[in-house]
Amino acid sequence: MEFLPGDALDDLFRTFARTAFHLEVQDSYHTPEESGPFDLFLAGEPDDFAWHQPYLRLVRDATAAGKGVARVRVVTVPHVDYTRWGMTVAEHNIAAGEDIRWLPRHLPDTGTLPTDDFWLFDDEHVVFTIFEPSGRFAGGASTTDPVIVDYCRTTRDRLWAQATPHADYRDHADA
Repeated sequence: MEFLPGDALDDLFRTFARTAFHLEVQDSYHTPEESGPFDLFLAGEPDDFAWHQPYLRLVRDATAAGKGVARVRVVTVPHVDYTRWGMTVAEHNIAAGEDIRWLPRHLPDTGTLPTDDFWLFDDEHVVFTIFEPSGRFAGGASTTDPVIVDYCRTTRDRLWAQATPHADYRDHADA
């Protein structure tokens, strides 16, 4: 595996040819750039989402070029505050063109649920996300190893089929 700093991951996001898929399996992330917006959410205060614009621009550019961007978020039920906030943030991702689905943690076979988040680009390149103990995003561990890529592709297909599209999940999340 090769280490990719955060900027290199952004470059990969700009250059993928067909699809980018993200699997998130943590219930919360404590990245410094999200702490202020998350605190606003907890306080019931408005957020202008300026902090999120660079990512949304990447998604808009990719989807405008006909590429697909998708994500499955595996979450614990009942939801933690971070998940509730993530549902709010997801509305912006979706408006930019990302397809997001939600999967309650208790539904898949946990023996086969990955413990690490990853990006899968064009079904041939995997980048596992790496966070420092402080929560800051450090970059990714990148590989094109066909065994690992196949595992991630199979995992994506299995979890995607079980996950609920955002609008349906949102409408029934508190039911």
